[in-house]
Amino acid sequence: MKLHTLPKIIQRRQKRVGRGAGSGKGKTSGRGTKGQGARTSVKLLFEGGQVPLIKKLPLLRGKGTNKPVGKKPYIINVKYLNILPNKSIVDIQSLKKHNLISEDFTDLNIKILGMGELKKSLTVKLKCSKIAKEKIIKVGGKVE
Repeated sequence: MKLHTLPKIIQRRQKRVGRGAGSGKGKTSGRGTKGQGARTSVKLLFEGGQVPLIKKLPLLRGKGTNKPVGKKPYIINVKYLNILPNKSIVDIQSLKKHNLISEDFTDLNIKILGMGELKKSLTVKLKCSKIAKEKIIKVGGKVE
């Protein structure tokens, strides 16, 4: 038998406390002498009898307290797309060109919603709601 052929030990056995002075954990079993910690386990957030910090904080109640803090999209309704020329492509550049969003607009999160009527067929390359998608396809446009 050679050292490199020995099986690897995955788990270490739990230390047996209070089994004599020679064990290294005899008499007080590694808890020291006297006091609260020597007698029983103390709760993790116990603060010595004063009102704990967790109880001083206000409760978060009500609807919507645990929602993620994601960035909301910039919304453009379908009725404003009538400004664009017929059969044009709707993307961030074309929206800037026709002053639907400002020139210094850097956010790429734009969504088109279905409020209003669309009278021109357009090719949309942005996120759309279901209703907006239906309205765009109804007038002969495309959503990519």
